[in-house]
Amino acid sequence: MTRRGAPPSLAARVVGAVLTILLVGGVLVSASTWLNGRQAARQAYDRVLLGAAQDIAESIRVLDGAPFVDLPVSAFELLAQAPDDRIYYAVRGPRGGLVTGLYDAPVDGDDRPPGVDPVYFDGALQGEAARFVQVTRRFAERSFSGAVTVTVGQTTHARQAMALDLMLDALVPMIAAGVALMVMSYFVLRSAVAPLLALSDGLARRDPYDLTPMQTEGLPRELQVMIDAMNRFMGRLDRQVEAMRNLISDTAHQLRTPVAAIRVQAESIQESDDTTASAKAMERLLARTRSLGRLLDQLLSRALVIHRTDSAPRVALDLREVALDMIDRRDHELLAPGVEVTLEIGEEPVRVMADDFSVGQATKNLLFNALKHGAPPVAIGTEVRGSEAAIWVQDAGPGPDPAVSARLGQRFERSTASQEDSAGLGLSIVAAVATALGGRVEMGPRDGGFRIALVLPLAPETTK
Repeated sequence: MTRRGAPPSLAARVVGAVLTILLVGGVLVSASTWLNGRQAARQAYDRVLLGAAQDIAESIRVLDGAPFVDLPVSAFELLAQAPDDRIYYAVRGPRGGLVTGLYDAPVDGDDRPPGVDPVYFDGALQGEAARFVQVTRRFAERSFSGAVTVTVGQTTHARQAMALDLMLDALVPMIAAGVALMVMSYFVLRSAVAPLLALSDGLARRDPYDLTPMQTEGLPRELQVMIDAMNRFMGRLDRQVEAMRNLISDTAHQLRTPVAAIRVQAESIQESDDTTASAKAMERLLARTRSLGRLLDQLLSRALVIHRTDSAPRVALDLREVALDMIDRRDHELLAPGVEVTLEIGEEPVRVMADDFSVGQATKNLLFNALKHGAPPVAIGTEVRGSEAAIWVQDAGPGPDPAVSARLGQRFERSTASQEDSAGLGLSIVAAVATALGGRVEMGPRDGGFRIALVLPLAPETTK
């Protein structure tokens, strides 16, 4: 099995990217400077050729009816600016006859457009690439009439050397700047990743159970975004850990008394010889086990609701369907046989953005709390209040004392009549759902009874 290599570091990636940019830029600049250098060298040495050809043309005289050339020194001084190049010159009469100069060089007079002077053209000089210029001087004298052409050529070594020098003059500073940029990039990158190294070191030294938010002051904005995301994740994780701790604590706290009572009653049944007393103890034992079952259901529901508030997606939920589902299930008939539960919902949707399971568990606890601790008749309904929606349960009882109502919904808090039935735990589920969904729990007297409502924000498309 082949082991994959470790991914390149951030420093290697940045340095590689900078090096690639420099190489591509160097190639483009080299090509550009080479072309521009060749053009500049051609223009410069073409002027040298033209100056030499014009000097020779100016030195032509007519002597005894024929052109005569007294070669000027200035022409050769101009051509001597490229000492490593071979030179060529030729002066020809009207019919192409050689007046002076060399024979073995190209002549471009036949292809020259009319009226164009001077004419530049490329050719070969003794097997080497060369550049030529041809100028014409016309004579109209009594003893001689016609055009005399002067051709001057030169090999291209000096031109190529000049183009190369121009390219190197442009590249050397760029190479020096590139090396400086690479060094600066390395140190800038080291400075940029220093907060990451400090962050990694801080996380390595942090206690595994420490989920407090990490400080973002003084960090770059990019790192602040990452740290904020990590803090949100650790916040969710902390809430999940806290929910687990609360579940364990609640279970130990809430089960201690029922389990002890069941053990005592079971032992009394085992030790009693009185059939009537044993039957009563068995009834109490059965009631205890039922109460214990409801308690366990509430404990698990609370833990699951708290877990889902951070992980379950929010969907558009019609609270009327939640209330109707509570009636259709008819679970209330098992808890309070003979008690009728009425439904009060309107025609218009009552939509919120929520987790259907969590809202369903909260509504179930509201209904069971009213059936267990309230007085019939019991009603469940929904309503819209401006930008809020509510699902409520109302019974005909007076409700708990206002001082007790203010504490209901907290863990382990019960009303006086609840005894061991854990009404406070059931309402804590409702409070947890309300907090997670940005809502609240309302309770108080209403129309001759006592109403508890879960109030949530309306879904955006239904807000008026």
